[in-house]
Amino acid sequence: MLSSLAKTCSFAAAAALLVSCAGTGAPAIDNSAIGQPAFREHKATYGLVYRLPKDSTDVLEARIYGPLKERLLALGLRAETQTFNLPHVTVVHIHSADPTTPQKMLKALPKLPPVIAFQFKDFYTTEAAKDAGRPWWLDLGIVKSGAGYESLMAYNTVATAALAPLRDGPLPRVTGPVYAKMSDAGRALVASVGVSGVNVVRDGKELRAHNPHNTLVYSMTPFDARIQAGMKDVATDFNKVLPEGFPATFREVSIVELAFSGNVLREYYSINLENGSAVDVASGQPVSGGWQ
Repeated sequence: MLSSLAKTCSFAAAAALLVSCAGTGAPAIDNSAIGQPAFREHKATYGLVYRLPKDSTDVLEARIYGPLKERLLALGLRAETQTFNLPHVTVVHIHSADPTTPQKMLKALPKLPPVIAFQFKDFYTTEAAKDAGRPWWLDLGIVKSGAGYESLMAYNTVATAALAPLRDGPLPRVTGPVYAKMSDAGRALVASVGVSGVNVVRDGKELRAHNPHNTLVYSMTPFDARIQAGMKDVATDFNKVLPEGFPATFREVSIVELAFSGNVLREYYSINLENGSAVDVASGQPVSGGWQ
């Protein structure tokens, strides 16, 4: 049963429900969109992400971005070539109509991870839920071993616990047709923390569902057989271009705003992992947060 898996907030997936999660000033959490046939209306998604460093974007710019645009246009995916995004690897996303959420996230942010060195490797396509039709993405994965990967996973666990109570309900992209195709474990995460694909602790045990990656293509075009085959070929060819991937290092983590599909639209705060300092990106002024 889903209720046995979801302990962060009480819920009933079959009925409209308003609950309040633990935490001072936490919003009422409305899970009524869960189980409905359509996607929940999108108001605003905020997230904690690692912005890709320049040496990583330089590799992608030189080897991948140009050919990728050509391949997308050949498949008729013009809108996908025009989607704005600040390249990143996600820690966690939450949905909230409250415009002060970024400031609340800054105050709730837990102890920072160390500087993270890791290896990007393997291009692949993925759907929000298999056979849901949309959204889908072209991702660049991360080697799932080593100290850097363990830091990514550990920080996802603590950041999810700290930030999920600030949501006002589930992410719209994991409701409707996506929720209908999810596993019970995925549905439990949507109900209890508002999003699938994150790490949580239950009964003293860490349950790992997080898959850190960089997304290159965001799409709401139906992922039919033609598009699936075409994008599989794209991923296969790019894996020949960068068969070993490339190393990268994260020295900053950022609080950002995202669109429905998860592409970053705006950066609010940038936090330095080396010394714990943080700045308001718009003003350049220093700010403080919960980790200090």
